[in-house]
Amino acid sequence: MATDMLMLEKVASNNELTLLIRFYKWSGGPWLSIGRNQKELPKKWLNLYHKKVIDIVRRPSGGNAVLHTNGLTYALAWCSPPRKKHQAYFEASKWITNCFSQLDVNLKFGTIASKNVNENCFASSTNADLIDEKNSKRVGSAQAWRKGNLLQHGEILLQPDEEIWAELFNSKPPEPINAEITSFELEDLLVESFIAQWPDIDLHKTNFSLQDIAKAKENSKSYFFELSKLDT
Repeated sequence: MATDMLMLEKVASNNELTLLIRFYKWSGGPWLSIGRNQKELPKKWLNLYHKKVIDIVRRPSGGNAVLHTNGLTYALAWCSPPRKKHQAYFEASKWITNCFSQLDVNLKFGTIASKNVNENCFASSTNADLIDEKNSKRVGSAQAWRKGNLLQHGEILLQPDEEIWAELFNSKPPEPINAEITSFELEDLLVESFIAQWPDIDLHKTNFSLQDIAKAKENSKSYFFELSKLDT
């Protein structure tokens, strides 16, 4: 989470940076990320956390809990995106829908009002999320804004762990997508789609500096899960 926010800081402070994108998978875990304003968690989740069945981290963005198992997470930092939230979601997600259409998976935005969402991010679909033709959510996204600059990050559901999903949410996860593709292959396709959406921007691969890594490690303390910060 601290690395995602570091990306946002970079586009906000460097006029030469317009867009930053990264993809990652979660080590250890399973991980449950909770939204910035998510104050109450079910006792079952807390029990699983105490038993070290799951790890929990707090996101800098809004939204509800996301289970990260066998999926692919993306983070996009954008300097001066469209100011209207829905338009920003649309523009920041179009490259994802274009990519999945190449896999014969048609995605569209959800329609449920954000005030009616479930504790489990993937149990309901707002206009910030992407669903397939069976109304199963495939991509759950959330945003954080700083001085007119945007961080949008989200989980692309691929092969969710059925056992831990059922234990957390008392339901079955959405069926795996109908495409035989690894997360690494999907990442390559997503990068191609991302470049195609912004052809006039000089996009190239880069690495975080040792200073960046040290800063992210220090700032990561801000996203540690603490029971004392919950309304219990």
